Amino acid sequence: MNGEIYRVAGPVVTVTGIKPKMYDVVKVGHEGLMGEVIRIEGEKATVQVYEDTSGIKPGEPVENTGMPLSVELGPGLLESIYDGIQRPLEVLQQKMGDFIERGVTANGLTREKKWEFTPTVSKGDSVKGGDIIGVVQETPNLEHKIMVPPRKSGTVEDIKSGKFVVDETVCVLSDGSELSLMQKWPVRGPRPVGKKLSPTRPLVTGQRILDGMFPVAKGGTAAIPGPFGSGKTVTQQQLAKWSDTDIVVYIGCGERGNEMADVLNEFPELEDPKTGRPLMERTVLIANTSNMPVAAREASVYTGITIAEYYRDMGYDVSLMADSTSRWAEAMREISSRLEEMPGEEGYPAYLSARLSEFYERAGAVHSLAGLDGSITVIGAVSPPGGDFSEPVTQNTLRIVKVFWALDAKLSQKRHFPAINWLTSYSLYNDRLAGWFTENVGSDWNELRDNAMDILQEEAELQEIVQLVGSDALPEDQQLTLEIARMLREYFLQQNAFHPVDTFCPFDRQYKLLKSVSTFGEKATEKMENGVPITKIMEMKSKDELAKVKYEEDFDAALEAIMAKMDEEFTQIGGN
Repeated sequence: MNGEIYRVAGPVVTVTGIKPKMYDVVKVGHEGLMGEVIRIEGEKATVQVYEDTSGIKPGEPVENTGMPLSVELGPGLLESIYDGIQRPLEVLQQKMGDFIERGVTANGLTREKKWEFTPTVSKGDSVKGGDIIGVVQETPNLEHKIMVPPRKSGTVEDIKSGKFVVDETVCVLSDGSELSLMQKWPVRGPRPVGKKLSPTRPLVTGQRILDGMFPVAKGGTAAIPGPFGSGKTVTQQQLAKWSDTDIVVYIGCGERGNEMADVLNEFPELEDPKTGRPLMERTVLIANTSNMPVAAREASVYTGITIAEYYRDMGYDVSLMADSTSRWAEAMREISSRLEEMPGEEGYPAYLSARLSEFYERAGAVHSLAGLDGSITVIGAVSPPGGDFSEPVTQNTLRIVKVFWALDAKLSQKRHFPAINWLTSYSLYNDRLAGWFTENVGSDWNELRDNAMDILQEEAELQEIVQLVGSDALPEDQQLTLEIARMLREYFLQQNAFHPVDTFCPFDRQYKLLKSVSTFGEKATEKMENGVPITKIMEMKSKDELAKVKYEEDFDAALEAIMAKMDEEFTQIGGN
């Protein structure tokens, strides 16, 4: 059914003459700009258009496709770079150069490449939604499982093997349903699962302050709020590079073009530490920069999470980075104001909290319809204006997520990176993951971490006195506490993302590093109790050499030598 444009207000267009359902995709104007129905009032439907609407006018035709905004799911997703509505940017660049023209469409999955399909079911087998009917080797290290779409079931009448493009039929069910290598799924609806599981394994990121102090579980949710220049994007990229997940979905949602260009240039050259292959082979990038149409930004997070759910249903662990959800919320605010809705706090729509909840609740560890265990860990960056954590997006995000990694401008100004403030950050997964850490890292790991946090908090309290009277006026035991806290900050919490060795720190190194600082603290306390003055302990060379051990390739040998020297120095300084 065709209609026409009634009114244009930026990306929001009112149309008449069509009778759509909510969230139907429509083509607007002579150029067929893609849009989505977001409100219906009587004969008029309001559409948010995913492209620039300058130049379109009332009276131009509108065509209703009758379909919701959907993504194509199948082999070929990995290594792809999409915009917010799953148009492959490399294909668009080949068509029209570096600047995307309006009204262009392209399939999310290529129809040119043939994939080798190996069936895992036979004629006569009974299958239901989510069951795996065959596999395709999508990349050298990842097997793509071809699943029955969630709402279909039946008996296999015919199954083929061989090379096929994604839209060719490979299986026919008893009711006549034809299944291909790909399926479509509306982005705003979560994909169904068997049941949700309680997350019990940590997402290992190789970043000491994240793994050691504020871990996130696989299937958990985390937020990284921080002001401009505090290191959100570098932290997100570190997580994308090093987290121990099978698939990474990186959504550049409204970030600056130069930051996204860095990601697009860097990721294809990075090596996956687990396989030695290019990191892009397990990555899907969604690039929706700040100069792209605002409505597509709103859709990009749904596109990303739907792709993540698809791989989760195959039994894979997926980490999703959204950088940043503030820009997504700003897109909602702009569209809401164009719709003349009653504004909530700071002009954001009243449904901001509900939309954020809908997004983060699609994370989780699950038992899929096929009986496989998979997970999606969602890590959202938040960019509060002026670094004000009391603004609505940060506060509503904090109510939903279980891990809060608070970036601090003062720490970044002191060149302390990652600039995560250990006094305001927290993780609600610590108790749930304690058993895993005891079993896999060290029986005393949880105790070491708790002691380290106690020392850092005590240091913060002492700093107020130090600023008034200086550290020399403090009792010797408190001077030692300040020294141990400095070692924790500089040796353990600080990490160089651009150093070839220090960029990733496995758990055994984290444990040994934390244990060595703890050992120094215990021995120094014992010596002081036996009458050794604090000045002698402060002069020890081995404690300062400990700062360099995290940069050593042969970490164990270097640490062993330093700890032996430390023992020798403690013996030399005497004590009763």
